[in-house]
Amino acid sequence: MFYPVTLMSELTPKPQISLLELVAWLEQYLKISEYFDVSNNGLQLEGNPIISRLAVAVDMSLHNIEAAVASGADMLLTHHGLFWGKPLMIVGPHAKRVRTALEGSLSLYAAHLPLDAHPKVGNNIMMAKALGLENIQPFGLSKGKTIGFWGELPLEQGLQDFADRIQKLTGEICLVHAGGEPLIKRVGIISGSASEHIPEAAALGLDTFLTGEPKHATFHDSFEYRINTLYAGHYETEVFGVRALAATLEETFGLPWQFLHQPTGL
Repeated sequence: MFYPVTLMSELTPKPQISLLELVAWLEQYLKISEYFDVSNNGLQLEGNPIISRLAVAVDMSLHNIEAAVASGADMLLTHHGLFWGKPLMIVGPHAKRVRTALEGSLSLYAAHLPLDAHPKVGNNIMMAKALGLENIQPFGLSKGKTIGFWGELPLEQGLQDFADRIQKLTGEICLVHAGGEPLIKRVGIISGSASEHIPEAAALGLDTFLTGEPKHATFHDSFEYRINTLYAGHYETEVFGVRALAATLEETFGLPWQFLHQPTGL
């Protein structure tokens, strides 16, 4: 008599959690309600009521929504969501994003400033630890909350050597505005677009500030405040939080996840 072989994966219960439970956990863990943000943080689109697989990405683009649906994910969790404070008509490309997610029963969840600032899985703390900073402290005030971190290198390091380390970490060639000393030790980090914090970093006595993208309006600040500023890419400085959060969700709930890499070069 033939006995069919049953794979072990078929015997193992599939990890799952209700959408409402997962959203409640995320709201509490990320402290979503504590941040005044241009992003509409939290659940932006409701899909499958049961979550058994995640996809995470920096941006909630059509490409990433399609990839999440194709991967079998029940939720796409991103840093940059679809909705940013003001009403947006569901027409054109925006309608296609929403329609693709709904047709795929895909929930969309966004965490912007809360994921920059988080002390365990945030973009900035993850970079600070990856770069070996010590004595890490919060800094970078944004609407009453600190969103960045600063710390000290174990030993003084040449500015260009440090820029090379960041390039290895992010894959992005740093734009260096060498307004300060060539040897550095005290480094502040705020991911994304945060060059308006250069004066604050200088006032704190930091010799180097790391962020994502430059702005014309703040070009002269590095040189006039005599602080080094390193720009390592908005996208590349914000891949860390969603991946760290996904790893935490896997550890906590057993949910498998996939990172959708869609670099912008910016």
